[in-house]
Amino acid sequence: MRRDPATDVFEAQRPRLLRLAYRMLGSHAEAEDIVQDAWLRWHRSDRAAVAEPAAWLTRIVSRLCLDAMKSARARRETYPGMWLPEPLIEPADEEMRADNITLTLMVALERLSPLERAAFLLHDVFDQPLDHVAATLKRSPAATRQLAARARARVRMDQPRYEIPREDGEALTRAFFEACRAGDAAALGSMLAADVTLRSDGGGKVLAFPNAIHGVDRLIRLYLGLSRKLGPQMEFLGHEMIDGLPGFLSRVDGHLQTTAVEIVDGRIAAIYITRNPDKLTSLALPN
Repeated sequence: MRRDPATDVFEAQRPRLLRLAYRMLGSHAEAEDIVQDAWLRWHRSDRAAVAEPAAWLTRIVSRLCLDAMKSARARRETYPGMWLPEPLIEPADEEMRADNITLTLMVALERLSPLERAAFLLHDVFDQPLDHVAATLKRSPAATRQLAARARARVRMDQPRYEIPREDGEALTRAFFEACRAGDAAALGSMLAADVTLRSDGGGKVLAFPNAIHGVDRLIRLYLGLSRKLGPQMEFLGHEMIDGLPGFLSRVDGHLQTTAVEIVDGRIAAIYITRNPDKLTSLALPN
């Protein structure tokens, strides 16, 4: 049977719509629900009256995300400990990095209001014309421009993004894991930036640090303690790119986790650990 042309139009847009919804919400499951809802609306719409399907679908997904963000923000106010986005494990061909966003920026986006986040993502990341963004947000172009500018300033997009060769990132993350497991203070001190920050998300389901931990000395003491208690129970499961950052899968004390690191000037400046099992259900473990 020949597929409905309307389905082909939607499927061509699906990957971009999923990326947009994920960037808005930080949740794969919620993003998939949003895109499925958009598909139903597309199926029920008068498609002959839609001049630009891509723009129409982007608008629908954005508005659905804005509605979802209201309840998501309320849930995160009572979330146990720190909240991190679900880890996006990326293929080596980097197809999913089309929007050029890293986990560090995803965390920064949490400081924005829903309208600021939408304006920034649609205009600065997904290259939507300002008048289209204004129509989506139901704001004037001037107000939309101000939303995007305020968001841009708050996430400090003017700071350079540090790229390192994939193999260098893998070498550093493996060395970091081994130093953590062995409790090697000298090695950790050589790898961590002075103002390094660690954030971890256990969702109240597994043990995680409830607050961000700052500074190389505190982190070295922390990892020395973890090594004494759990070193033999730390298992390296493989390298991954996690939301644009070098990282790895591991199992600690029987619990799966992802670790992503931001590397600046050859040292680890930020560490993001996701342990909440609800956010790791889609991970494919290496053989």
